[in-house]
Amino acid sequence: MVGQPRSYSFDIEQLLQDGVAAITADGACQVSGAAKILDLGSATANYSGIVIIDVQAIDIANSDEEYFLLVQGSNSATFASGVQNLACLPLADTAVAKGGAIDATVGRYELPFVNRQDDTIYQYIRMYVDVEGTSPSIDFTAFIGQASGGIMP
Repeated sequence: MVGQPRSYSFDIEQLLQDGVAAITADGACQVSGAAKILDLGSATANYSGIVIIDVQAIDIANSDEEYFLLVQGSNSATFASGVQNLACLPLADTAVAKGGAIDATVGRYELPFVNRQDDTIYQYIRMYVDVEGTSPSIDFTAFIGQASGGIMP
């Protein structure tokens, strides 16, 4: 069953990945050619958000490509230490997808996250991509969105 698509407000300051170039190796997501790190404002405030990921291209042609799109937190403004995975969106060919998930496709994905794990609140967040397989290549944009009407799914 296909439901009514949700719409999200976009704030350029909440952009985590600009989709300018395809990602073919592990690394932090970028905006304007530089790693993008967002400051949530406080190491003592809980934050719940949803990352909107618009995949424009994904290579699963060799049936061994896997992509793990991670929201990571840290209390280091440079992510030099104390990095924690807060949420993960796995995308892959069904042949290698964990649990036999369906083939990944282009389209919109919604990845909810919180900045608190194991009683630690992380002030800074970023997106990181872990790629695996023969010739991985993925192109996407990602931003923290606010649901229309202020209601989070």
